[in-house]
Amino acid sequence: MNKTKDISIEDYNYYLPEEKIAFFPSKNRDESKLLIFKDNTIVTDIFKNVPLYLNNDHLLVFNNTRVIQARILFPKSTGSVVEIFCLEPLFPTSLHSLIFETKASCEWECFVGNNKRFTSLLSLPFDCKGITGILYAEKSGKCNATSFRIRFSWTPESLSFAEVMEHVGNIPLPPYIKRKTTIEDVTRYQTIYAQKKGSVAAPTAGLHFTAEVLNNIAQKNIPVEYITLHVGAGTFKPVTEPCIEKHTMHCEQLLFAKDSIEQLIHYCKDKNIIAVGTTTARSLESLFWMGVKMIASKQNEIPNNSPLHISQWEVYGSLAQKQVSVEQSLTSILNFMEENKINLLQASTALMITPYYHPKIVKGIITNFHQPQSTLLLLIAAFVGEKWKEIYQYALDHDFRFLSYGDACLFL
Repeated sequence: MNKTKDISIEDYNYYLPEEKIAFFPSKNRDESKLLIFKDNTIVTDIFKNVPLYLNNDHLLVFNNTRVIQARILFPKSTGSVVEIFCLEPLFPTSLHSLIFETKASCEWECFVGNNKRFTSLLSLPFDCKGITGILYAEKSGKCNATSFRIRFSWTPESLSFAEVMEHVGNIPLPPYIKRKTTIEDVTRYQTIYAQKKGSVAAPTAGLHFTAEVLNNIAQKNIPVEYITLHVGAGTFKPVTEPCIEKHTMHCEQLLFAKDSIEQLIHYCKDKNIIAVGTTTARSLESLFWMGVKMIASKQNEIPNNSPLHISQWEVYGSLAQKQVSVEQSLTSILNFMEENKINLLQASTALMITPYYHPKIVKGIITNFHQPQSTLLLLIAAFVGEKWKEIYQYALDHDFRFLSYGDACLFL
């Protein structure tokens, strides 16, 4: 436990020149470069060939979250602009799956840019299928030191919030992509299998997949499964403390369908589960610990407090001593769902995966190249150890493109 918390973030730093950052996507999704790391060997290819490195001993798990157009720009008569960035729904529901169906009004936790100019009710006219509407925004309090509670209302009230966002919102590109969004970003900053609205950042490993690649994976009889983690803005939150113990990990919403958990139980004994993206890896590992918490609480080893939330450090404590298999853990969750007659498990995680973490479900990962001194880089080190330095230096030396619109790697 102490070793985990005592990690110095400086040990996970590297020099990333600006010219190595991909500010635009590659011409074609599956023609990005691919680095394969297996058996301590690095191989270079292009992404469309990723099925060549997989076989039917693998199960691919994807995050099917959909990026929402979370940035809303309210121009003022003075010429200034107030930017409101929607983070998490608050009222009348905190569930992404329901908030977009809301009509007339709703409240969100938001970042506010140019906050000093936000002194009164803001309004933004828009056109929706020939209907003229107006979106209003007003502050209704602070959520914390950096975010506000914003109440949105709109006319006509018959429109859903999803319809309003579609016409007034902008794709929220990462802060290090310092350019205006384009029409291309609307489709390219979205996976082709995106379904469940709620993310304010794309699960970027999935951006490389095309229908052809997925078809070639199916041709090899490699099973696939989908889960949902709504990626929050906290994914870009830098670790500013020298020691990670003082870093507060962001919390994100998880959704698991009952049939997905049944499939994971079916495959976990015979397949090596490959997570497509760090968000998927974090989701699956959090799911494992939820099952462990359910088992521990039934055995009166821990209080039955919030088994559907994983906090930042709890898996490094007494829970880590529990001898629970993946099958046992997932079966306990399935039993919980059956007992409570639910088909969709709604949970949350603040789990921080560090180099001292030993993955329980995930045996490999497809991912992009991540920022220096980031929690995502710490997660990668959990899979490849100190080799991350060699891998990243190789990528820098061989003209790989970094970050969200950059190239990919496969760790097996």
